[in-house]
Amino acid sequence: MRGGASSGVKQFVLRCLGYYGGAMVHVREMHEADIEAVSTIRVRGWQAAYAGIVPQTYLDAMTVEGDAGQRRQWFSQPGRKSRDLVALGDRGPVGWVCFGPYRGEIPGLERVGEVYALYISPDLIGQGIGRTLLGDAHAQMKGQGFETSALWVLCDNQRARRFYEQAGYQADGAAQDDVYDGITLTELRYQRVL
Repeated sequence: MRGGASSGVKQFVLRCLGYYGGAMVHVREMHEADIEAVSTIRVRGWQAAYAGIVPQTYLDAMTVEGDAGQRRQWFSQPGRKSRDLVALGDRGPVGWVCFGPYRGEIPGLERVGEVYALYISPDLIGQGIGRTLLGDAHAQMKGQGFETSALWVLCDNQRARRFYEQAGYQADGAAQDDVYDGITLTELRYQRVL
């Protein structure tokens, strides 16, 4: 009995500290010096997560350099309301989440935050890094007075949908279409109470 309790406590502590593959993950605010690493995570994340969903021509055209250039412009905008967090492992940034106020309205709800993006280095998916980043984003949104978190996920991205459902999100019936290289793909809106 004692060994079982100790093992359970150890697993809880490891999850809370954000351990992956034997190394600890530390979450902090993103710095300008992280832009190249975050762009690499985002581009490689898109190419891995959306293969077979988003047209390959679109994915092949994505570059870390192009993403980093856009991210630098966006990152330096005064009055930016979004927040960016990175998960740091032994090799530097290994995950990134961006969140802020909901971009739109959800009838009947006020004080809604939105997870704009969440990406993990593809070789580290399934190690708990995404849960750690999402948990920190939820805590910060709640601390900013948001009562609900919303996000959009591609309908055909089953892995991401399962991830968010396990984190307490539910599809609320709203959908929107985005066009990628002439192909229309549907996104579903998910929500959860913070």
